[in-house]
Amino acid sequence: MGEPKLRGEGFVASGRGCINRGEVTVLDIDEDNLKHGVLGLVVALVGVIRDALKIQAFKRMESGGLTADECERLGQALMDLDVAIDEIKKEQGISESVQAVRDGLDDIVDDVLDKFLNPERWTDDAEKQGIRHPFSSCGV
Repeated sequence: MGEPKLRGEGFVASGRGCINRGEVTVLDIDEDNLKHGVLGLVVALVGVIRDALKIQAFKRMESGGLTADECERLGQALMDLDVAIDEIKKEQGISESVQAVRDGLDDIVDDVLDKFLNPERWTDDAEKQGIRHPFSSCGV
């Protein structure tokens, strides 16, 4: 891995960190961490989709929109998906990475919901960041 893998204007990517060598910056990327990060993101997104499917499944079951056989098959499919996701996380050693992505997504959703429910916080955050309200000069 000593040889650079990517070269571009102003940088060289070789696989392990970022080093500035005069006019050329060397960007080293740990390939294993990158693979785990991407796989963790994908598995986390599959988990989010699974959670949405579960919610929809429960709504359909409660509304009587599914037969008993359909409920059984849907429940089994969701359990199989849970097992498959858990196996992938265990085999690849990405449980912490997946949890970190899920926690980050939860924080983003919490922040958006908070601002939606408390719109004055949008203005407060914008002022803290030095962003002017687009209608402030109009007297709105």
